[in-house]
Amino acid sequence: MLLIGAWIITTSLLGGLATEIGPWYYSLKQPAWKPPDWAFGVVWTTIFALSGLAWLIAIRYSTSQAQKNKLTLLFVFNSFLNVLWSVFFFRMHRPDWSFIEAFFLWGSVFSIIYVMWPIRKSAAYLMAPYLIWVTIAMRLNWETLVLNPGIY
Repeated sequence: MLLIGAWIITTSLLGGLATEIGPWYYSLKQPAWKPPDWAFGVVWTTIFALSGLAWLIAIRYSTSQAQKNKLTLLFVFNSFLNVLWSVFFFRMHRPDWSFIEAFFLWGSVFSIIYVMWPIRKSAAYLMAPYLIWVTIAMRLNWETLVLNPGIY
């Protein structure tokens, strides 16, 4: 439980520190359907809470230490990719790199769901909003590239 709480706090802090909303970001043309900036914090907070709960449930119902280790490794890798996306997009101003990286992030969330499914389906379902949100973020990332040619 302590590990999961530390994961949520650390990933949130690192992702927040990597997210620099400044002149470059505000100069981007964004699609009309983009959620307001304040919504991103609410969504990510909800996703991390659901993910932490999913992880806790899956760990509790895991039948072996190997399953627990696999889940932990997948969550650590997912956190790395989550923060890396923010670094590419917000710090390095490389939405092209972040778009490519987002496929790996999506795959990491899918992998967590895949591993959780046989352990406890309810845990896997709790990860669905994360997968949906990364899919939406990928579309937003793509449209940002299209609307802002040559920004990188």
